[in-house]
Amino acid sequence: MTTILSFIVVIGVLILIHELGHFFVARWTGVGVERFSIGFGPVLLRWRGKETEYCLSAIPMGGYVKMMGEESPVEGGGGQGYDPRKAFSLKPLWARFLIVFAGPGMNFVLAAVIATIVLGTAGRPVWPPVLGRVAPDGPASAAGLATGDTIAAVDDRPVAYWEDVERAVAGADGRPLRITVRRDGEERVVTVTPRRRTIPDPIFREPKEVWDIGAGPRAIPQISAVTPDSPAARAGLQPGDVVREVAGVPVYSPEELVEQIRTRPGQTFPITVEREGRTFSVMVTPEAVTERSPAGDETEIGKIQAGIATKAVSFEAYDPVRAVWYGIRWTKDTTVITLKGLWKLVVGTIERTNIGGPIQIASMAGQQAREGLVQLAMFTAVISVNLAILNLLPIPMLDGGHLLFFVIEAVLGRPLSLRKREMAQQVGLVLLLALMVFAVYNDLVRIGALKLFGG
Repeated sequence: MTTILSFIVVIGVLILIHELGHFFVARWTGVGVERFSIGFGPVLLRWRGKETEYCLSAIPMGGYVKMMGEESPVEGGGGQGYDPRKAFSLKPLWARFLIVFAGPGMNFVLAAVIATIVLGTAGRPVWPPVLGRVAPDGPASAAGLATGDTIAAVDDRPVAYWEDVERAVAGADGRPLRITVRRDGEERVVTVTPRRRTIPDPIFREPKEVWDIGAGPRAIPQISAVTPDSPAARAGLQPGDVVREVAGVPVYSPEELVEQIRTRPGQTFPITVEREGRTFSVMVTPEAVTERSPAGDETEIGKIQAGIATKAVSFEAYDPVRAVWYGIRWTKDTTVITLKGLWKLVVGTIERTNIGGPIQIASMAGQQAREGLVQLAMFTAVISVNLAILNLLPIPMLDGGHLLFFVIEAVLGRPLSLRKREMAQQVGLVLLLALMVFAVYNDLVRIGALKLFGG
């Protein structure tokens, strides 16, 4: 029930905001709106305003705003039953463009608003400046730092969280740093020179260069989700499990946990977890998967098909001004990551089995709801960005397809003929249906439903 209700709430909010974007800009530009519908199919509830009929329909997988004179009165036989001054097709190109763009535009705004509220109230997760893993050949180790040391200051500037340490190291640009360290109640000052090294990006595994001191925070990796009938599920791992060791090696961050699993494809080894006050080990055998690097090289890695996050120690809220700034920046960063991921799906550097449909969204919404309102809110923001980008794709039947028609109209000085637009809409419909079928198929494979039919 939690999964179903969470899915309805998330999808309902996203659709409502999207369609309100179209609706309000249409009214602002003087376009009449005949119907405003949330959902498709049989109408469950309707009420009529002065000009617009408002509907709640049975299938909550979308919505629409039906505007007066959407097609040209000449081509579509319109011009009857409404004021031509309110016809969408007779409005200037800029007005039609804004009306169509307003839907996905409002999804971007919603994501930024949610991120701003969360960052300004619940805050961002932060970790104390306590050392976790210290690389034996790194600058921190050479300076005598060890696991458990607390960094009190960098260049005589006090630090409160590990992010303060990261900011100081990145800003030093290789310059030696005076680090004040607290150990066993005593403080001492050491000099550490950051090194430049290449590490894999945590999302796409692309190489990137960073400054570091060869040490990370004492973070707490935690299982956030488990795919049914996966190596993680068969081992007995559950969402909420805190991971302490992999094959006897302590892990202090999600990145370390992922790396320990990736380097053991097909091997069986113990993972030590904490659950409800108990500490125990489970035996895990990661699935061997072939991964293609950005350069085209193929490598076999291990995967247990589980979500891995960092268990927050505490949260720190931004002041209102900084919350707005970081909310906008979070939305921009999420948009860039989503676009990169979409491109990698198209070119095949990311497995297309990662494409998910409504079943996966519902499952993830339920998981986030069980973790708390903040997690569900941020999940809604992520899906809102994804919905905006999906709708902006230049595919007929989507908002991006209409925007493409407007760009062509601006270039040619006239709109495409109704026949050409109808043909394009038919092609777009076939593409969308194929994508939906593929996404639902992936969802069914993930939950093992196809085994019922011998799949």
